[in-house]
Amino acid sequence: MLYPLFLTLHLFAALIFIGTVFFEVLFLGSIRKQLPAKVMLLVEQGIGQRARILIPWVLLVLFGAGSGMVWLRYVPVLATPLASSFGTLLMLKIVLAVSVLLHFMVAMYLFKSGRMNARYLHFIHGSLFCHMIGIVLLAKGMFYLTW
Repeated sequence: MLYPLFLTLHLFAALIFIGTVFFEVLFLGSIRKQLPAKVMLLVEQGIGQRARILIPWVLLVLFGAGSGMVWLRYVPVLATPLASSFGTLLMLKIVLAVSVLLHFMVAMYLFKSGRMNARYLHFIHGSLFCHMIGIVLLAKGMFYLTW
């Protein structure tokens, strides 16, 4: 009974997090060219403030539910991840997810220390975007790819 709950929480948190990253990369990037710099600054500040409040909670649910799913169903698979295509892809997905968490922690540190700048933010968003694509492909591939 817990696994379906963890799966549902994990999927909703993933939708929120991935949607936020995709919005920032795909929409804000092109909107920036169409709006005056002062307006864009206000938009980015507003989105950034909301994201810094909401995203830590989203990541807590995402990683908490994901950990619960692993604990309830996938520990045996991860004991020997190279023994199956499912285990290998799951392990790669977890590695990318841990990297996402590290990206977030670095970003929070840079914001809190006052060292976050546009170049760092652009790099982090681009990297997270690539990570998200990889995680989504691995999540689906785990159930459809075999070797």
